[in-house]
Amino acid sequence: MKHDKVLEIFRSSGALLEGHFLLTSGLHSPNYFQCAQVLQYPHHCTHLCTEISNAFKHIDIDVVVSPAIGGIIVGQEVARQLGKRAIFSERENGVMTFRRGLSLSKGEKVLAVEDVITTGGSIRETIELCRHQGAEIVGAACIVDRSAGKADLGTPMHSVLQMQVTTYEPAGCPLCQQGLELVKPGSRQNPSRTR
Repeated sequence: MKHDKVLEIFRSSGALLEGHFLLTSGLHSPNYFQCAQVLQYPHHCTHLCTEISNAFKHIDIDVVVSPAIGGIIVGQEVARQLGKRAIFSERENGVMTFRRGLSLSKGEKVLAVEDVITTGGSIRETIELCRHQGAEIVGAACIVDRSAGKADLGTPMHSVLQMQVTTYEPAGCPLCQQGLELVKPGSRQNPSRTR
């Protein structure tokens, strides 16, 4: 799928937002990719996840693992297309873990999947959790890589859309200095990093 086609899907779905946003990483940005706006349409989800599943269809995978909450839909659809099991990690007391009876067996081959990556923190924590349980990470994927390939996940990574999106440390954010309201549209609250 071409870059412009993916951007058009985000724009037409109202998923490419402009303003002053607090990212899950704690950074601020004038742009935000709200994947939930795209993924609410199953046909868009199917097309975007096909790009991921096609990149890994010749690799031996046992299970697709994604961090909650943003990666769950993507992980489920990629797993469906690959005919594999899908599980997700979530935070408990600030630590990424498996709950609800979900787990991995030693030696299981894992594809880690996320919706959007900026610094890669959530998916990196999920990868470390999988390794801690003795699983083998065979790759990682996301729909949008906001780092333009700079996020180091310690494993080969495939993205459907790769962009360098402007981010700012909170202390030096020009949007804060302009007095623009800071919005946290994502799924995880991070009150310690707001202004």
